[in-house]
Amino acid sequence: MRRALSLTAAATAFAAALTGPALAGSGQTDSSTPGPRTGFEQSNGANWTTQPEEQDFLRTVDRDSRRIKVEQIGTTKQNRPIQLARLGTDRPGAPTVLLICSQHGDEPSGREACLTTLRDLAYAKDKRTLELLDRSEILIVPTANPDGRAADTRGNSDGVDINRDHVALATAEGRTLARVIRDQRPDVIYDLHEYGATPPYYDKDLFDLWPRNLNTDHAVHDHAQDLSGDYVRPAAEEEGYSTGTYGIWTDPETGEPIKQTAGDGQERILRNASGIKHAVGLLIESRVDPLTDEEKADESLNNRRRVYSQLAALDGLFAFTGEKGRSVDRATGEARRAGYADEGPVYLGGADNDPAEPSEILPDPPCGYRLTAAQYADVGDELALHGVKVRPDGDGVLVPLRQSLRALVPLLLDERAPYHVVNGQPADEC
Repeated sequence: MRRALSLTAAATAFAAALTGPALAGSGQTDSSTPGPRTGFEQSNGANWTTQPEEQDFLRTVDRDSRRIKVEQIGTTKQNRPIQLARLGTDRPGAPTVLLICSQHGDEPSGREACLTTLRDLAYAKDKRTLELLDRSEILIVPTANPDGRAADTRGNSDGVDINRDHVALATAEGRTLARVIRDQRPDVIYDLHEYGATPPYYDKDLFDLWPRNLNTDHAVHDHAQDLSGDYVRPAAEEEGYSTGTYGIWTDPETGEPIKQTAGDGQERILRNASGIKHAVGLLIESRVDPLTDEEKADESLNNRRRVYSQLAALDGLFAFTGEKGRSVDRATGEARRAGYADEGPVYLGGADNDPAEPSEILPDPPCGYRLTAAQYADVGDELALHGVKVRPDGDGVLVPLRQSLRALVPLLLDERAPYHVVNGQPADEC
């Protein structure tokens, strides 16, 4: 689908169509919106929000609204804060939604969408938004990679791709996100990114993808696909944006898939780690490349389209949360409890569209893995950050599979797992 309107006209139409803060797909950047403005909004998309502007913005929202709490949850190697904004209710049974914004520092549109969204949620007065906040908890990490954003680089200050560090937890940023996921136990993890197009095979306004890892609980996986197909994509398409599946090239004439270039089941990627940790994960990617001659001539038009498409997709996320929140909470709760049964295979490879090879399946996994004292000294912090439980065993520890994160244990400790952190000794008795 392509917009019939020029981007300038479309932006005007967006502003005229507002129906409620954070739920209307446009960012609420007109003068009637309460609260501070980001640097991006103040420049009408000509500039991305700087870190000092972000800090001023967050301080103002936190000070002015009782509805939001902004806290520092980590610090980067270059001493920049990693922050979490908390809104809504934390009562039992209410789903928790976690937005992770700009893991890649050179992909800023998700960060801008997250900043304006947390502001709009904090100041909203419309019934729809207030009901959302009364029935769910919204957590937002507006800048997951502050050093990379400051340098406009994909990786952090050491050049490490944070979105490949959700197993090893070698970076301050990866460790911070793991701690948040462990402590907050989100039911939905929504990960905002951008991508470079390859016309005519791979050039939608937005792509998304759910956890493909085969260790994802079936009900959690199905909810993630529903979030994509029934909510996020329709919400974006309703605002005139084209959508598709991340990593899949399609024939421009028939729309049929012809090649997969990304989007496998690697457990070290956040959307897959989300599924393994029993959250409904979704990756969302907006197109960086200009779409029209107007966008090529005016970078601010291109920037606004990138951010507005993210905001349109967020409408779908919030609609899903409002309508499916209780069902999601039940599914994730059941998935977290299922590991205690210690039943079924564990997959070391494969994906939901790529069956695992026999060598990638543990049909009857060991009851646990033993680590020596030296091994545990090396990886104990990482196990704790993941939320993996251990118990003393001689001079070392035993890591049982009978726990909530059952499938994660072999992925971390079995020498056959592609991203394992240490070679644990399979245990015959636990």
